[in-house]
Amino acid sequence: MVTCAGQTAENGAGTLVDRGLLVSTDGSDELVALLPHGPEFRFVDAVDAHEPGASIEARYRVTGDEPFLAGHFPGNPVFPGVIQLEALAQAGAIAVLADERYAEKLPLFGGVEKVRFRRLVQPGDEMVLSVTLERLSARGGWGQGKATVDGKVCCEARLFFALGPAPG
Repeated sequence: MVTCAGQTAENGAGTLVDRGLLVSTDGSDELVALLPHGPEFRFVDAVDAHEPGASIEARYRVTGDEPFLAGHFPGNPVFPGVIQLEALAQAGAIAVLADERYAEKLPLFGGVEKVRFRRLVQPGDEMVLSVTLERLSARGGWGQGKATVDGKVCCEARLFFALGPAPG
């Protein structure tokens, strides 16, 4: 059981959750459960490595079942760049929320700089999401994010965030 941002989540290791994906038995499901997002807007499937308050490496597999892909683009679905940025922001949020000093905060996406999209991401691709936090305080911070598919960079950016009070 994990409590974060005023909400409690329970996930059994090795069980099917959210999008029908088998979560790992190493505790990464509890880390993903730290996100305040509902399953329909969660773009992190698993956490491979993390240092609370410092860095994270996580994954998201584009299934092709994401509703927005039907219109982006019909017959040739492409995972939107703005959602790639959201996936990086969510991975960074897990790194922040895993730090007990910020466990009861609500991370809010504040902005981006130096964004580059380098390759298409399509159904079947698994993005590796790497975020290194460069500054973190009680009010917010920033970090550097990079998403790769098959070792090739698809998106990179500097991410800014604010930390608000937990809802409720």
